[in-house]
Amino acid sequence: MFHNLIIWIVQTVGQLGYPGIVALMFLESSFFPFPSEVIIPPAGYLASKGEMSLLMVIILGISGSLLGAIFNYLIAMRFGRPFLEKYGKFLLISKNSLRKSDKFFEKHGHISTFVGRLLPGIRQYISLPAGLSRMNFTLFCFYTFFGAGIWVIILAFVGFWLGNHQDLVSAYLHRITIVLIIFCIFLIILYIYIKRSKQREKE
Repeated sequence: MFHNLIIWIVQTVGQLGYPGIVALMFLESSFFPFPSEVIIPPAGYLASKGEMSLLMVIILGISGSLLGAIFNYLIAMRFGRPFLEKYGKFLLISKNSLRKSDKFFEKHGHISTFVGRLLPGIRQYISLPAGLSRMNFTLFCFYTFFGAGIWVIILAFVGFWLGNHQDLVSAYLHRITIVLIIFCIFLIILYIYIKRSKQREKE
């Protein structure tokens, strides 16, 4: 079934072309559980055959991811925030909790957004708390672009180099994901260390 899905993705991207990449990555980055692992590698494969430009695959893949993330951000800010402010108490979410979330994203939104875009199961949804907390929109877009860019570039080159060998693609992406998780843990530890060092200097 998964193999048939990959074939469908390749055919869809081939038929829709570059707009198909933007549309599918928009879906992947918004509410819909549509993994980017089955979108960009097939497009990279088409680029290896000369049917697409690898650079355009990367640019449009990042653009679709950013647009989907902005969609989530705006939905959470426009509708999610007023809903929680009004009915949050019934969900055990107090206004004080929202204020704490606001302060957290004001101080740590950049690292949270960047790291979140690199972690499986989180990358699609990190935009929601950022929107709820009204994180600075420019910073949100910058770090979303940065994090999504790294992931899309990895996916595109894996597809370009490994072609349509789905077993190899899955194996390499599994290893790369482990490396990214380790990198994110290291980055968070380094971030906390730097923050605490600066705080001690002020004291």
